[in-house]
Amino acid sequence: MIFDGIKKNLLKEVAGLEAIPNGAFNIRSDGELAGRNVTDTIDIVTKKDKPGIDVIIKKSEKRQRVDIPVIITKAGLKDLVYNDFYIEDEADVVIVAGCGIHTCGGDSEHSGIHSFHVGKNAKVTYYEKHYGDGDGNGKRILNPVTEIELLEGASLTMDTAQIKGVDSSIRKTTAVLQANATLVIREKIMTHGSQFAETDFKVDLNGENAGVHVVSRSVAKDNSSQKFYSVVNGNAKCSGHTECDAIVMDNATVSALPGLNANNIDASLIHEAAIGKLQANNL
Repeated sequence: MIFDGIKKNLLKEVAGLEAIPNGAFNIRSDGELAGRNVTDTIDIVTKKDKPGIDVIIKKSEKRQRVDIPVIITKAGLKDLVYNDFYIEDEADVVIVAGCGIHTCGGDSEHSGIHSFHVGKNAKVTYYEKHYGDGDGNGKRILNPVTEIELLEGASLTMDTAQIKGVDSSIRKTTAVLQANATLVIREKIMTHGSQFAETDFKVDLNGENAGVHVVSRSVAKDNSSQKFYSVVNGNAKCSGHTECDAIVMDNATVSALPGLNANNIDASLIHEAAIGKLQANNL
């Protein structure tokens, strides 16, 4: 794999990669496979019926890591992938994803549909960072969809960040948790100019003692706008906590619409939301 300076910078920004990883990885560049490596316990297979990959993660004696970044430098490209992750019972893995777009005329778009099938007592840490740069001509559009299934005792921690250069983003996340499963989601978003970002969470706590903790931190500047939606359905004895903290500057707008549905008498659900103003001269 040979990357020019722009692509190297995108890989560094979204995945922290300054060299080709030693372990398992799948790098997608401008809508095509640029490089791949598998290990004895992590397999990556190209889908036959649609664009995307299956990532199969087996149990190992140590924590594993797989990198699956996407980079785009072609103007006018609309990239769509379906990535499925199959995590074996009791496996422990770190997954580093993310997408970087560099535009120089014409809109470019990436939509990644990621589905996580997490086995019993397995542990997943998932990082996803979105980044954009270029000369300002053409929009950088990112619309990720994340679908999560946590079996009994499984846990998934999801850290997402969108801090620069993304003109439009709609992020949708759905999750179903079985008994004693735990989901933690932490997102950071910054918008400026006329950018738009929307986050939509829906979590079903179906198993006894399942728990979810969602924290969104955001800053909206200039004329940008953000929307935060969250729905937590407590369908058993469970615990759920969602938190949205936003700072608004200039002429930006932010809306937060939480939803909590206690469908079981022992469901304990909490939501906190705060939207405040910050003057630019106070920075």
